[in-house]
Amino acid sequence: MPTFLFLNNDTGEFFEDFLTNSKKEELLSSNLHISQVPAPFAITSMEGNYYSKTDNTWSEVLSKVAEAHPESTVGQRYGRKDIKQSKTSNILQKWRNS
Repeated sequence: MPTFLFLNNDTGEFFEDFLTNSKKEELLSSNLHISQVPAPFAITSMEGNYYSKTDNTWSEVLSKVAEAHPESTVGQRYGRKDIKQSKTSNILQKWRNS
C-alpha cells in the first residue's frame, strides 16, 4: 500500500495517509474539501549491495582516491598494498601508539 499526500482545502493543512487505491478514491469522493497532492515516489531495492549496482568505474574512482590518500579509511580499505607500504604502515602505527 502506498502513502499518499493530501491537502485539506478548508484549513490548508497537508497530511499523509497509508491507503489502498480504492480507499483513497473513497476518501476523495466522500470528502470534497480534500484533494490529493502530487508527490514524488521512491523506488528502492533491498537486494544486493552497491558493488552489484555499479560498474567498474566506481572501483577505479575508489582506487584513485586510495592512491592519493593512502592513510585514509578509503585508502586502507581499497588501496593496493605492497610489502613496502604494509611495513611502512605498521611502523607508523607503532610510532603513533607509543
